[in-house]
Amino acid sequence: MAPDPITLELYRHRYSGIAEEMGITLQRTSYSPNIKERLDFSCALFDGSGRLVAQAAHIPAHLGAMPDSVAAALAVFDHWRPGDVVILNDPYFGGSHLPDITLVSPVFLTGDAGEHRGESDTSGAESELSHSSLLSPLSPLSPPSTPHYFAASRAHHADVGGMSPGSLPLSTELYQEGIIIPPLKLYEGGELVESLLELVLRNVRTPDERRGDLAAQRAAHAVGDRRLHELAARHGNEELLAYAGHLQQYSERLTRAAIRTWPDGSYTFEDPIESVVDGHTTPAPIRVTATISGETVTLDFSGTCPSIFGSLNAPLSVTRSACYYVVRCLVGEDVPVNAGCFAPVQVDAPPGCLVNARPPAAVAGGNVETSQRITDAVFGALAQALPDRIAAAGQGTMNNCTMGGENADGSPWTYYETLGGGMGAHPRGDGFSGAHVHMSNTLNTPVEALEMAYPLRLTRYHLRRGSGGAGTHRGGDGIVREYEILRPTTATILSERRAIAPWGLAGGEPAAPGRNLLIDTDGSEEELSSKVTRRMQPGQRLRIETPGGGGWGNPSSR
Repeated sequence: MAPDPITLELYRHRYSGIAEEMGITLQRTSYSPNIKERLDFSCALFDGSGRLVAQAAHIPAHLGAMPDSVAAALAVFDHWRPGDVVILNDPYFGGSHLPDITLVSPVFLTGDAGEHRGESDTSGAESELSHSSLLSPLSPLSPPSTPHYFAASRAHHADVGGMSPGSLPLSTELYQEGIIIPPLKLYEGGELVESLLELVLRNVRTPDERRGDLAAQRAAHAVGDRRLHELAARHGNEELLAYAGHLQQYSERLTRAAIRTWPDGSYTFEDPIESVVDGHTTPAPIRVTATISGETVTLDFSGTCPSIFGSLNAPLSVTRSACYYVVRCLVGEDVPVNAGCFAPVQVDAPPGCLVNARPPAAVAGGNVETSQRITDAVFGALAQALPDRIAAAGQGTMNNCTMGGENADGSPWTYYETLGGGMGAHPRGDGFSGAHVHMSNTLNTPVEALEMAYPLRLTRYHLRRGSGGAGTHRGGDGIVREYEILRPTTATILSERRAIAPWGLAGGEPAAPGRNLLIDTDGSEEELSSKVTRRMQPGQRLRIETPGGGGWGNPSSR
């Protein structure tokens, strides 16, 4: 059928609204502060071929990686039944890094594979993994067929094992980073595969929290399944499926039309990441050439350094996510996020390089830190073509802080957080301060929630005044966040932009780089590396000072 413009817009919001409601369910039923408070997750809907239909405005780092997860599940399983749920986190098979666990489940619309019989209440997600009757939304009334849709969720779990609490260690190979889960069925026909769940939980430090967060993800899928059935009951399967395709075609047309307005040519930019070996920082270059040709753009990473010793290597799915995010920012807010957005964008990277790693290279930091540098590099290249559209470099790091140990009663705890910093200034104004820039898009953990959940005390939390770069428009300021340790704790910091400052544009000055400090009980300070693990004792403090954003324009004209 030919699409009706008004109906098309309605379906755009219907599909994205379902993904958003899935996210709200995941947030409200989750256990860990990392998901409940920081919202470190994404939810999405895919068509029966595994093409993205709608993704909620959650985590940019998941834009390109979530479709790869669904593709990995489809590559392994060609027979689906209602109630199936596939789990995976393998970075080399549809994942990004091991803490990001993805669930994928099929949706069969009424009349083909089953009749919707889901419960409307998801409040029992806590015990659902042990009692699988709560969330078995479909009971087959006829032989299963190809799913009409797939619901998917990806959540950053605060611990999946590995060599340090929080599972973002200073690793040198993937096996040190935690449990590796290839695409496997966690549920088959609505029945929990108990042995697989027990295997996962036995390999993590906080099994009860992981059990609850996995249940919350499945609860989110049940909501997506139910809402799709309600739409099908109201409008019919044919219209529902047709408009999923129309939306993808519409997004592709809008993206191609936007790219056509960009000047043709090839634009190259290089931005190094800080590789730390034995306490010494060595720049590892990321080089990208953006070639705009008509209505397509190719991003070629030839010239990027090979995989490095450490965890900053990125699988290609993470690189795609960063590239798609940049293009998505530049084509405008009116373009629906789905597979059509990505069709005009080609990403090439030599196998085995830093941004297209091969197993068993460590990748824990690739998803969180290298993704930020890829984003900076692509923006830097396209700034040569679109100087009036692009901001200076933001803080360029997620300032990952993971901690863990035992509570006074002997129970384990793990904490993970990314910290905001300065946004780069842009042609129309100053950058924001204390913001999560580009690929993270999470919130902070509120002080009250942090101190209630963990043996930590926040002694400082404020803007880092003056850390933004000077310019006609100033870059935003970073933040200072200081933790006092109340129980023996292992702390790991995985950060960037400590040695190489965020750059300015159009004559703007670079921002102040970040700093990591350990403050002893006597008040003495030790400056730490950008990547470091330390065993800390009660009374010691860990202070993280995040980078600002680069300035834009000559400071003398401010």
